[in-house]
Amino acid sequence: MKTLSDWLAHCERLHPKTIDMGLSRVERLRDALGLRFSAPVITVAGTNGKGSTCAMLESIALQAGYRVGLYIKPHFMDFEERCRVGGQSVSAESLLPHFEAVEAARGDLALTYFEFTTLAILRRLAHEPLDLVILEVGLGGRLDAVNAFDPDVSVITSIDLDHMEYLGPDRESIGREKAGILRPGKPAVCSDPLPPASIATEAARVGADLRLSGRDFAFDGDRQQWRWQGRTKRFAGLAYPALRGANQLLNAAGVLAALEALSDRLPVSAQAVRSGLAMVELPGRFQVLPGQPAVVLDVAHNPHAVATLAQNLDQMGFSPRTHAVFGAMGDKALDEVIAKIAPWVDHWHFCNLPTPRAASAADLSARFEALRPSLQLTQQVQVSQHADPWLALCAAKALSEPADRIVVFGSFFTVGGVMAGLRGAAGGAATSAV
Repeated sequence: MKTLSDWLAHCERLHPKTIDMGLSRVERLRDALGLRFSAPVITVAGTNGKGSTCAMLESIALQAGYRVGLYIKPHFMDFEERCRVGGQSVSAESLLPHFEAVEAARGDLALTYFEFTTLAILRRLAHEPLDLVILEVGLGGRLDAVNAFDPDVSVITSIDLDHMEYLGPDRESIGREKAGILRPGKPAVCSDPLPPASIATEAARVGADLRLSGRDFAFDGDRQQWRWQGRTKRFAGLAYPALRGANQLLNAAGVLAALEALSDRLPVSAQAVRSGLAMVELPGRFQVLPGQPAVVLDVAHNPHAVATLAQNLDQMGFSPRTHAVFGAMGDKALDEVIAKIAPWVDHWHFCNLPTPRAASAADLSARFEALRPSLQLTQQVQVSQHADPWLALCAAKALSEPADRIVVFGSFFTVGGVMAGLRGAAGGAATSAV
């Protein structure tokens, strides 16, 4: 196989299941490949806030002068987005030898797409001279492929109901699965202000040093700045994180607790914290694009995240009309997701997505119409169906006035489809300008 696309297509064909929870296959290949990290490892699990937490950890560490490797997922447009070194995505070509090495080591072992690509990316990172490795968990924690690698610090972000067919029916069950990333004698941070009791229970069982928000670290602030205090360190006069959204301070507080736990190996100055939070970037998390009408991109796809999105929209200020471009996987709590944000939406643009797991635009539209009587909406809400996210955005723009806003949310496929369309449109404009 000559290209990254060839390898990814190969990975998709290897295993009969898209998701097959368990560590045995990855542990076997980890040992066969001799995969180990000499740099400290921070593993991040949780329902919402994982990507933001990883991005803030990376940004602060980079500002402190450290060379950072980051594994983050999923990607929006290019697979290489999942692997970052020194703050930049690696090249597709640099990944090829590591896909080849995993293929040579696996023999007749059928790896899932996620397992194969995780091993290739982590082998790529292990061949770099790094000061810090940040690994985002994919699904759950205990049985996720990333958990085959021991962290020096574990971070658990907010816990909510998602992937219940794999993780359990309630927050306690899900918290227990997420807490599978904790290690004996190692620091663990939970940034959820109301965590399930199962996290503390599991920490006590394995002997992890659990640091809880409100007990081991705390924060407060006013409109201009905020301050944080941990067990041994404190930071004052901090600017708010550059990432927009009501929950980003919760994530930032957990980030500082994780860095405090590593301070003997990777000391970080107050200036690095300030600069890192001020300069952090992460696409698709309440990302507001320049221009009119305002376009908001957000990968909120479960009830908790969508409730936060609705709160953030409410804090944006008045817009005459709000158009929603929405596409999501069929296994999500779609009725609850729609209900959480429905009072803010004047026109729904439901879209198909390029994956069999997705709910169709027709199904989403039918769900909304079934819910409409119970929502008791005060405005007349219109509904449209579209073949893909980009066409949905184009339709929303055509119907929008400059003062309106468009929120694109749901699956990574939804936001990624719009991003790809914007990139293509920008390329076309540049070509025609020449």
